[in-house]
Amino acid sequence: MKHCKKCLMPDTRPGSIFDAEGICQACRNYEERKKVNWEARKKELRRLCDTYRRDDGYYDCIIPVSGGKDSHFLVHTMKVEMGMNPILITVGDPFTKTEAGVRNFKNLGDTFNCDHVLFNISANLFRRVTKIAFEEFGEPLRFVETAIYTVPFKLAVTLEVPLIIFGENFAYEYGTTDKDGYAATGYIFQMFKKIDTNLWLQKGISKKEFNAITPPTDEGLRKVRPEAVFMSYFSPWSSITHLEVAKRYGFRDLTYEWKREGCVEDFEQIDSMGYMVHLWMKYPKFGFQRTSDIVSRRLREERLSLPEAKELIMLNDHKLDRRAMEDFISFLGYTPKQFWEIVDKFWNREIFEKVDDAWRLKDSAYKDAAPRAKNG
Repeated sequence: MKHCKKCLMPDTRPGSIFDAEGICQACRNYEERKKVNWEARKKELRRLCDTYRRDDGYYDCIIPVSGGKDSHFLVHTMKVEMGMNPILITVGDPFTKTEAGVRNFKNLGDTFNCDHVLFNISANLFRRVTKIAFEEFGEPLRFVETAIYTVPFKLAVTLEVPLIIFGENFAYEYGTTDKDGYAATGYIFQMFKKIDTNLWLQKGISKKEFNAITPPTDEGLRKVRPEAVFMSYFSPWSSITHLEVAKRYGFRDLTYEWKREGCVEDFEQIDSMGYMVHLWMKYPKFGFQRTSDIVSRRLREERLSLPEAKELIMLNDHKLDRRAMEDFISFLGYTPKQFWEIVDKFWNREIFEKVDDAWRLKDSAYKDAAPRAKNG
């Protein structure tokens, strides 16, 4: 494994790009921010909003939200700053919700006075597709994360709302491309083409159960022609900045509720307990997980030093939170032994070795200080 000299992100991240100096594309993209005229981009966003703004009071945009700090920032930007009239859509999951998550979800609609649609996939279906994706790919929430993109487009066609506001451009923010831009429609349509319904059919999921991941019809898309955009093009994306905005509207973090193992903050991805397993599964497959994601951002923003960042990664990146795991296996019906037997299949033998029944990175950036991840 090679690590970016600036942010420590490993080159095992799928699609990662490193230059000859050992710097990842995400860091290079972040440096480009310094050249951006953000005031000009804010005016560009306003012109885009003016194109779709409706005088009759009907919804003029859809914002997919979870209820977190980024969601609060998006709604603040579109409703308060841009004067739009959004309808919010959340694709839910049946894992146990934190008290903060429940409160933030309610707060989002109440505080901003927005209509808010909650789309819950059948718990029965969710359980089956999550088990399939976990056991086959080590990617438990593949189905629901597809629905996060299909459902807003289906709502846009149904309600005839022509603009959809997504958060960050993951490809640009995480450095799998150097192409910046706000257009999200083409990117998402390409994703629609890659949806493999045969996979689910072969595993016993019927066509009648595909609705959540079935894109709108071509006829519906031609009629409404919804445009999707990435907000990260118009505003420098920063979880710290978004947290400050969200707290002004009553956002609550996990302080005093849950100190999560493997996490170095208390305000990111705080809604669902079992969801954290999906994020942690990057560790056995790629040798990093949520800690590295957060630390790399803090390094780019110069909020951490390299020694501080290395210590945080060393102490936390391998850890899977016990409460998150228990919530995950309780809902899906696994025993701890069954869970770890499934995980065992996904340890990347190219970068991990098993020593005394514990998996350890072979070539760690932290040498002998790198901890071991033990099953259970």
